[in-house]
Parts: sequence; structure tokens; C-alpha cells
Amino acid sequence: MGSPVSWPAVSVVMPVLNEERHLEAAVRHVLAQDYPGDMEVVLGVGPSEDRTREVADALAAADPRVVVVDNPTGRTPAGLNAAIAASSNSIVARIDGHAMMPSDYLRVAVETLEETGADNVGGIMAAEGETPWEKAVAAAMTSKIGVGNARFHTGGEGGPADTVYLGVFRRSALDRVGGYDEAFLRAQDWEMNHRIRETGGTVWFQPRMRVSYRPRPNPAKLAKQYFHYGRWRRVVARQHKGTINLRYLAPPVAVAAIAAGLAGGFFFWPAWLIPGGYAAAILAASVPLGSGLPVKGRLSVPVALATMHMAWGVGFITSPPSLGADSRTARGQRENA
Repeated sequence: MGSPVSWPAVSVVMPVLNEERHLEAAVRHVLAQDYPGDMEVVLGVGPSEDRTREVADALAAADPRVVVVDNPTGRTPAGLNAAIAASSNSIVARIDGHAMMPSDYLRVAVETLEETGADNVGGIMAAEGETPWEKAVAAAMTSKIGVGNARFHTGGEGGPADTVYLGVFRRSALDRVGGYDEAFLRAQDWEMNHRIRETGGTVWFQPRMRVSYRPRPNPAKLAKQYFHYGRWRRVVARQHKGTINLRYLAPPVAVAAIAAGLAGGFFFWPAWLIPGGYAAAILAASVPLGSGLPVKGRLSVPVALATMHMAWGVGFITSPPSLGADSRTARGQRENA
């Protein structure tokens, strides 16, 4: 892969809320990048309940490349937009306050932008756990039975994609689509990447770009995460017609079928074969996924899979029509109606 003749300056934007434990390490990983061009880090800091703001201010005082801006709402898309507005470079890289950016991340990203002409490039959400439960969730999140065929979860060949993890953007693309839609408290990456593609841009998956991700530490928090994923993916489907596919419909269909089977079995016992079949499939799929994990991890894999599927499906089914109604897409649709 050829390198640019001159390396463009990069602005790394980071929405930050309650990240006292991880923020300093995350910023140090950015500042230690093996990148030949100029670089700045802009932190969009929300009203945290810990010492996040103090850590951010100390980082800015210690290095002029670090800039701190306020994000009064504390919401991720608002923090991203505030940081982007305060940044100044032609390439904008999104990273999270607890993510550890590999040393070659920006170099690979800019080389890929140069080679492909894409508007956004991103890589793999490399789920890695420490506890047996987290390791089980990581196995589920990097499997097709857990998350479908999303390459930014499971890996695969580089090429055009619907969306990618995080992202390194051309500023011109962000300006063209107006940045993140702040009504999308979840799924804001997918939604904006859709608008980039709808306006003629390309989103490119680059498997060499890997960023570590720590799964939720218990079943309740994993269920809450996937419940909101399902709710907000339904919002995207409502506002961007034609974007839904079988991967997204599988969890709500499974929830509906299992509920019908459980209830119907009291009147027609073979209906119980539906939830029984799902349980058997999950248990069978968990055996290879749990290979190499500690015993508690292996036993947790089917729990993680079922939690992800059921929470996502229930969130999708129960997503209220009012959710996301203030988004710029919804407003535009109402104005053009």
C-alpha cells in the first residue's frame, strides 16, 4: 500500500463521560501514534460524576496538542459534533475515551483513505475480556451467530461496507452530511455512514485497523446495551427506508416466535419445539465458541448469546414511534411530505 506524498494533519475527536479510569491511557495511546503528520486531540467532555474533567484539563495543560471542549448534554453525538467543530484538520478520527488506539492506526487509516478514495475508513471492534463472563461475551460478539455477518465484529476482507467501527473521516464528508445527528443516542455511526453513502461517498472496512473493546461486565448491563441497540436500529429503519435486512430482523422474529411457542404450547404442545429448538441451537453453537475459555466462560457463552438476541429483539419490537422524532432526517421527511 502506497503512502501519501505528504501526510495530512489529523484531528482525533473523543466524546468523554465518566472516563476517569481510562482517559489518560486512551489519550496517551493517541499521542504516541506512529504517524508522520501533525495531530491534535479534541476531547468533548460531558458532565461526569467522577474526575474526568480534571484528568482532561491536566492532559491539555501538559500537551498543547490536547484541547478540551464542553459537551453540556453528555450525549455521545453532541460531544462528537462539539469536538469536530473545535477541530481544524482535514482528517477527523473518532475514538472513544476507553479505547486503546494501536500505534499504527492513523497511519493505516490515512493510507487507506489515499488508496481507496473513501470518505470514511474503519476496522474491527476487537472485543476482549478479562473475566470469564467478559470472555464469553467477547466470543459471542465476534461470532456470526452472535452478531450476524458484520465484518467490523467478525473480521473479513477489506472493502466497501455499510458501516465500520469508530471511523476516520474526510472533513469534507462530515461537512457534506452535517455531522452526527444528535437525536440518535445510539446507532449514530450507522445512521451517519448511511448518509455518507447516500450522498455518493464510500465507507471502507480495513481489517488492519483493530481497536480493543471491553464487553459489558454482567448480563444486566449487556441486556441494557443490546436493548437500546435494537430500539435505535428500528429508528434508523423507520427514517431510512430500505435499510433493514435479515440480519436485523432475525432477533425480533426469534423473540416473537419463542413467545408464541411458549404461549401456544399450553394449547398445542408441539409449539414448545420452537423455544426448545432455539435453546438447542444456542447450546450447540456455544460449544465451539467456548473452546479455550475457562469453565465459567464456557457456561456463560449461551447466556451471552441469548441475552444479546432477546434484548435486541425486544428493543426492536418495543421501539416507540416517537423515538428519534427530533432527528434532522425526520424533520426533513415531515417538511417534504
